[in-house]
Amino acid sequence: MLQRLLRGTPKARRTKWLLAGGGALLAAVLAIVIVGIMRGTAEPPSKGTPKSMRLLTQDQYLNTVAYVFGPNVQPTTRFAALPRIDGLLASGASLAGLTDAQLETYQKTATKVAAQVVNEDSRRYLVPCEPAAADAADAACAKEFLAQVAPLLYRRALPEEQIDKFVAEAGKAADSLHDFYQGLGIVIEGMLISPNVLLVAEVAEPDPDHPGEMRLDSWSLATRLSLFLWNAAPDAELLAAAQSGALQTKKGLAGQVDRMLASPRLETGVRALFDDMFAFEDFTRLTKDNTIYPAFTGETAVDAREQTLRTVVDHLLVQRADYRDLFTTRKTFMSPSLAPIYKVAAQGPGWTPYEFPPDDPHSGLLTQVSFEALHSHPGRSSPTLRGKALREVMLCQTVPRPPANVDFSKVQNPDGSVKTARERIAFHLQNPSCAGCHRIMDPMGLSMEAFDGAGTFRHEENGVAIDTSGNLDGVEFTDIVGLGKALRDNPQVPWCAVRRTFAYGTGTAADSNDRRVLEYLSAEFADQGYVFPDLLRDIALSRAFRKVYEPHVRKTYPLPDLKSAERPQQTASAELPLSGSAAAHP
Repeated sequence: MLQRLLRGTPKARRTKWLLAGGGALLAAVLAIVIVGIMRGTAEPPSKGTPKSMRLLTQDQYLNTVAYVFGPNVQPTTRFAALPRIDGLLASGASLAGLTDAQLETYQKTATKVAAQVVNEDSRRYLVPCEPAAADAADAACAKEFLAQVAPLLYRRALPEEQIDKFVAEAGKAADSLHDFYQGLGIVIEGMLISPNVLLVAEVAEPDPDHPGEMRLDSWSLATRLSLFLWNAAPDAELLAAAQSGALQTKKGLAGQVDRMLASPRLETGVRALFDDMFAFEDFTRLTKDNTIYPAFTGETAVDAREQTLRTVVDHLLVQRADYRDLFTTRKTFMSPSLAPIYKVAAQGPGWTPYEFPPDDPHSGLLTQVSFEALHSHPGRSSPTLRGKALREVMLCQTVPRPPANVDFSKVQNPDGSVKTARERIAFHLQNPSCAGCHRIMDPMGLSMEAFDGAGTFRHEENGVAIDTSGNLDGVEFTDIVGLGKALRDNPQVPWCAVRRTFAYGTGTAADSNDRRVLEYLSAEFADQGYVFPDLLRDIALSRAFRKVYEPHVRKTYPLPDLKSAERPQQTASAELPLSGSAAAHP
């Protein structure tokens, strides 16, 4: 109740309001606060998220391989694309299947990894012992190596008999191939294509502190934490905390979360989160007409993606600045391939910090090449694509799909007298079936028309001055800088970040069960000055993050789109080959 009364107001103003209040209302509020503190119920009750089984993403798989075997073991590979559910690939991973083609890709990748691990250069520092003879089995040496790497790959302690089985398989292969290291390679390859390595099958157990409720077991909690914060499988220390039971205690969990947040590996996790949130996988398909945009090359696209991720990491992790200021900051990084697009002098080879001057039109993420170029057509800009992306990516709002019978001819090929995008877009508003959606996209998208389809700033289009005025949910502005400020002050922006981050961390799409949790986390985020690592900590330590329930067939309640509220829709949980109990052992 207190969170609902005061949500969205700064802490100082909340205190002033409480002190200025009186009578029964103040007494009631204080009673709620005191009871909440005494009972420890500041966080709202939640049954958690559905217990899931999800496929490791390509980056999670490769990051894990690099941690277990070292950064030099990096096979070139490309896994199949995951479906995007509720705005995230991380949520879609729980609905991904394993086709024969995908298994073949995993097999080839595992073969490459195994070959790199046991080659003559790598094995000298990866295998902690030398066999008695390089052309025959050596059970003792094989066990020393496999007992070290197998739990890291399987993300849990393994029974002694399972390790012995791996050792026996390595010995059999070594004797057959007359090569101790090739025998190890066969076993490594088999591990890397095991369903218990490729799939994250969460296991639940009764929650001793809350009878009748379920929580993740220690191994599943360790994996969920590590995929969330590091985008990789747990390290040895986190697995040790899981094995000892410390991870299921408040002190032990907080200690591990704080350790992970202080690790340099947090940057990898945050980059993966925002790469997913911003749908940057689309850069792999981004093309531009080089006759129209000759300065935009394949290297430009790669660097545009990297520029935004560097900006995010520096702003949120290094500076620990207000999340909302990402939409107004003039600080970024510049590379030689991006300098021509921004019309600035090259700062030298590689990446260098760069800050746009106060009167420059570049201000915030929306003015970076990554947003402007990614949400444009190959040969022209697109106010509609940009406005749609702003609504869906930055505000977590659903824009309905266009009707199947829409006539785009007037927009794509207007007569010669139509010079600007604002004039072309006006055709959308003449069609009643289009007007409703375009009114919520175009006013913001048109303010971004100062940037062409490659993301370069311009004053004119076809010789006509560009009108960049617009509005965002009733807030008027005259240019893209004003749009950035309006977005920065829109309460939906930090709420969207909370929703996406929670869904990313749990690997499940947000539903109505999460609303109170998201409101609580959003209020905490505001109280802490919108410092992003603090949000990560709050999510990782929340009961909602640790608690789970059996999904079976569950109802999903998407948030209403901007035209009308949607009715609940029934969705079946994914049918995958492993049950939770089967996943507990390799």
